[in-house]
Amino acid sequence: MSSYRQILYHIIFRTKGSEKTLNMGYSSELFNYIWGIIQKKNGFLYRINTMEEHVHMLSDLHPSIAMADFVRDIKTASSIRLKATGHFPYFRGWADGYAALTYAYWDKEKIINYIKNQQEHHQKETFEEEYLRLLKEHNIEVDMKFFP
Repeated sequence: MSSYRQILYHIIFRTKGSEKTLNMGYSSELFNYIWGIIQKKNGFLYRINTMEEHVHMLSDLHPSIAMADFVRDIKTASSIRLKATGHFPYFRGWADGYAALTYAYWDKEKIINYIKNQQEHHQKETFEEEYLRLLKEHNIEVDMKFFP
């Protein structure tokens, strides 16, 4: 008998100090690079988007890869790449930690649209407000020492 899985992960991580250092004019460069990392890990990227201080992506994850390793590898490789291109001169790295929220497959379009509409969404809510809301919606206990 084969093993099957269908788990969607909404992964969110931010820049060091939540500094607005992601140059939106070159965001497609970052998207393509992360997409390549995910493909090499036998995953699939459904959607990715950024604001100046954080990244949202919806991805699946191959069952042989641990979530912590997956996110670590994406953050490490993309950090090196962002610093090397010259297009992100103020980028100092990614903050420690991340959120990985699970969704059922029937939620896919809803989460894709949520990620796609980040620029519009953040006209009404800051990143910190959004992050705390998402964590609370998923019944995750929040350690407030990580929020200024």
